[in-house]
Amino acid sequence: MQYRKLGRTGLKVSRLCLGTMTFGNQVDEDSSRAIIHSALDAGVNFFDTADVYAGGQSEEILGRALGTNRDSVVLATKVANRTGPGPNDWGLSRMHIMKAIENSLRRLGTDHIDLYYVHLPDYTTPIEETVGVLDDLVRQGKVRYTGCSNFRAWQLCKALWASDVLGRARFDCIQSPYNLVTRDIEYELLPLCASEGVGVCVYNPLAAGLLTGKHTADRPPAQGTRFSMESIGQMYSERYWQEANFRAVARLQQIAEEHGRGLAQFALAWVLHSSIITSAICGSTSVEQLEQNLGAVEIELSPQELDACDEVWRELRPPRFFYGR
Repeated sequence: MQYRKLGRTGLKVSRLCLGTMTFGNQVDEDSSRAIIHSALDAGVNFFDTADVYAGGQSEEILGRALGTNRDSVVLATKVANRTGPGPNDWGLSRMHIMKAIENSLRRLGTDHIDLYYVHLPDYTTPIEETVGVLDDLVRQGKVRYTGCSNFRAWQLCKALWASDVLGRARFDCIQSPYNLVTRDIEYELLPLCASEGVGVCVYNPLAAGLLTGKHTADRPPAQGTRFSMESIGQMYSERYWQEANFRAVARLQQIAEEHGRGLAQFALAWVLHSSIITSAICGSTSVEQLEQNLGAVEIELSPQELDACDEVWRELRPPRFFYGR
């Protein structure tokens, strides 16, 4: 396993982070435990969950499975999504975050969170309030580092500015979607992170499975995949189930095969080749799938392979006049 520093901090995390959104939903506890232990054996020290995954079951399963390994791993979870029916059961207010952290600590069976993300922007709460309460959690020892997820570049910039002006703990990491058919963060967000020393942990590196090549546009998604799940299937279909993406995947599969590689490992290796990307979050539904994903860490793509991938992206997002020079 390879490791990389998280942004400008001294914290070192594995290039692959085990995502646990499927635990307690697609994957039962026994299978989840086997996947977690296999990841630990392979040197993975970075585990990602959220308070809303499987209604909190993901946190519970992860906490129980880590057991005595807890202090040797970097444990990340998130706050912001709705966890109850009340008006304060969501968002990034002081009230909700203070309640949510206690519930996450209880479910995970730990006294601190190593990396605590705000899961999405809250347009109803001033960012100063959010960074203030997160700083309080850091000072209390309940959180080691803070991060954000699904923020636009201007939102991250504003949050960093607020932390700087107020003397509060800053976001040391951002979690964003990034894969061979979803590259928009390259335009502004990645340069910002490189400039300000913010770590980048990306999710959906396989586009919810589209970049495995197992889906085709002329057949409905198979049962048991993210595209077919009642709770999240529509969301993932809106993200990735598009004719243009299927055309791109067909071309990418051809490129991978021409160089003697499987598409899934090729796609993961492409994400990891960037010096700005700290870690790729990969969910697994089996030990075999985990082992396949782990193999991507050792793959180095040639300039020819990278150029071929860029050409596919230019077909998806043709170059246009850009306002920034």
